[in-house]
Amino acid sequence: MLTMFFTRTIAAAAFAFAMQAAWAQEWEVGAVAGYGVYKNGSVQSAAGTVTAGVRNRFAVGAQFTQDMYDHISGEIGYLYHDGDPFLSNSSAMGNVQGQSHSVDYVVLFHARPRASKLRPYLLAGGGGKDYRVTGPTPNPQPFPKIATLTNQSQWELLVVAGGGVKYRLGSNLVIRGELRDYVTPFPGNVFRGVTGASQGGIFHQFTPVFGVGYSFGSK
Repeated sequence: MLTMFFTRTIAAAAFAFAMQAAWAQEWEVGAVAGYGVYKNGSVQSAAGTVTAGVRNRFAVGAQFTQDMYDHISGEIGYLYHDGDPFLSNSSAMGNVQGQSHSVDYVVLFHARPRASKLRPYLLAGGGGKDYRVTGPTPNPQPFPKIATLTNQSQWELLVVAGGGVKYRLGSNLVIRGELRDYVTPFPGNVFRGVTGASQGGIFHQFTPVFGVGYSFGSK
């Protein structure tokens, strides 16, 4: 009985310490909106070369931030980009309806401590990106001798880098402006090259956003 009492006491103390440490930090939950601009890939065959990419469209997302230290924060983020996959060259273009869903964890490196109203920062991290195809493929395909658009979605590993600035309005409201680069390999299931074709290129989704958040916890 005595052993059980001490075990429970230690466990309760450890839990209380963990909760105190968690609430000694600052937290922030917020939403962002912006515009995604792509640097796309290509597919090349004996019949020619076409650009394989995603249309530039609006983006919206949400972020949950743990402000752990004066100059370092951790952040879980989600971003929806409403862009259709396409194939094009100088004379023709075809697309299929789609969008992308990015989920990531990034570390923010702040130039100023969290007590400051204005906090510039750099960020880096990673996660996964779902290139989601939601519509029927074009019929006829625009470049059947080079590549075709498919109705297959695809997850790719994601690298995120960028920077921005936060500004605190009052005690709890935080606004931010930032630029992120969402980087993935070429999604080869969405764009299918013909036999013998080479396809590739790193996809960059450059996304400037503006966001509003609510902070709580220890200041």
